[in-house]
Amino acid sequence: MLKYLDYTIDELRPYINWAYFYHAWGLSGKPQTEKERMLNDANNMLDTFGGRYRTHAVLGLFDANSVGDDLLLGNTRLPMLRQQHPTSDGAPNLCLADFVRPLSSGIADKAGCFATTVDAAMERDFTGDDYLRMLSQTLADRLAEATAEILHLQVRRSFWGYAPDENLSIRELLREEYQGIRPAIGYPSLPDTSVNFILDQLLDMKRIGIRLTESGAMKPHASVSGLMFAHPKAKYFDLGKIGDDQLRDYARRRHIPLELARRFLASRLQYK
Repeated sequence: MLKYLDYTIDELRPYINWAYFYHAWGLSGKPQTEKERMLNDANNMLDTFGGRYRTHAVLGLFDANSVGDDLLLGNTRLPMLRQQHPTSDGAPNLCLADFVRPLSSGIADKAGCFATTVDAAMERDFTGDDYLRMLSQTLADRLAEATAEILHLQVRRSFWGYAPDENLSIRELLREEYQGIRPAIGYPSLPDTSVNFILDQLLDMKRIGIRLTESGAMKPHASVSGLMFAHPKAKYFDLGKIGDDQLRDYARRRHIPLELARRFLASRLQYK
């Protein structure tokens, strides 16, 4: 199942996580008056965005299983990475493929993938004023994330419907108190941005205005992509550093040259 959706600024405003907005501006721990002044400027800008811009999302829900550390979405194979660092408490080293049933179970599970973005012009507004330009770019980032938040809510309640009776406040949503996770590409458990090339084959991101660079980074910059899992024990984790053995295995499973895989994962490689 594929869905392409648009959202208005007014729909998204309740789902903006202002804590990350303040962090981006270095206002965490600053006096409340500074935060209020910035919030006032941000809300005034959102008022101007309201009649001009929308955000966009694409959602794919697929039958899913795991084969080793590979995630199968329909007929598409997504090689994942596993934590390799030793744990002091005996906890297992996690891989995102752990959160769906193995193919050997004979039971089809389900998983999702998604991408969200803003109208590209939103990032180019106010080119003649550095402060307003930076403010518009920061708000664009928050709106792309808010789009992922409301999309995930709709997925849990209706599109996938695994939590139809969920009734959480906005504060509880932003604290991620819901069932399931939506790990984003480029973040701790899914650091290889080139995975976007595989997602693009599934989602056709250009339909919502996203194009990919040579490394798989998304344009507009204010875009989010990732996976969705419903398993009640699914949780976010940091992949940490990986060894040369896993790098070679990953390159083999991705069917890409070893040096290309090394470039994609440079920040995650463990060298003695």
